[in-house]
Amino acid sequence: MKEDRALGSATPVLRGGPRHVAIIMDGNGRWATQRGRPRLFGHHAGAKRVREIVEACPDFGVEYLTIFAFSTENWKRTQVEVAGLMNLFRRYITKETRSLSEFGARVRFIGDRVRLDNKLIKLMNELEEATAHNTRVNLTIALNYGGRDEVARATKRLAQDVASGRLDPDDVDEETLPKYLDTYVLPDPDLVIRTSGEARISNFLLWQSAYAEYEFIDTLWPDFGREEFGSLCAAYGGRDRRFGAVRT
Repeated sequence: MKEDRALGSATPVLRGGPRHVAIIMDGNGRWATQRGRPRLFGHHAGAKRVREIVEACPDFGVEYLTIFAFSTENWKRTQVEVAGLMNLFRRYITKETRSLSEFGARVRFIGDRVRLDNKLIKLMNELEEATAHNTRVNLTIALNYGGRDEVARATKRLAQDVASGRLDPDDVDEETLPKYLDTYVLPDPDLVIRTSGEARISNFLLWQSAYAEYEFIDTLWPDFGREEFGSLCAAYGGRDRRFGAVRT
């Protein structure tokens, strides 16, 4: 692992760290409850934390950041919380579009948009378009996303191509399905972080994370900051990744 200084920056740039980090941002509700506040207060605090982590990515050599904002299972929460989250997403996009663009972040959304309201979809499309030419960091937001749902939708599209004759069944292998996934333009994550002390992956990037390194940490998402993020990226650089092979 090496550290270099970026041109015009006083911050060391981490080399040998993860290129793509995915984060399950958990613990917003508990953070708010600990403070005697409603759960949505925690979600608002968590949304503010996203910018700090996005802006830290270039300093730690992270080119791609994928965050789990809302899962296909989160619709099971109370109507009040779901409605509050949808309003938060609309406000976040409206507020952050300019700063994300000026920072040089390219934003993409993954997940099934069918169940989302038209205003939110319009804002998502506009944010993607406004940042399409940025290259400093690639931010992917998983919204109404579930790994099983993604694989099911991808398999359906693949089956349609087979049925129409556009794809030969004999050509289907483990390199084929990823081309139909929501993340087809992204590299697989190198490091997956889950905050809040829970040790499960919660249906997040199931296919893509087959060989990712995992970090389950106790910190609640609104308390997760640049320093801890950098420490986890540095620790990744010291891991021996063999992808099933034996080191000789």
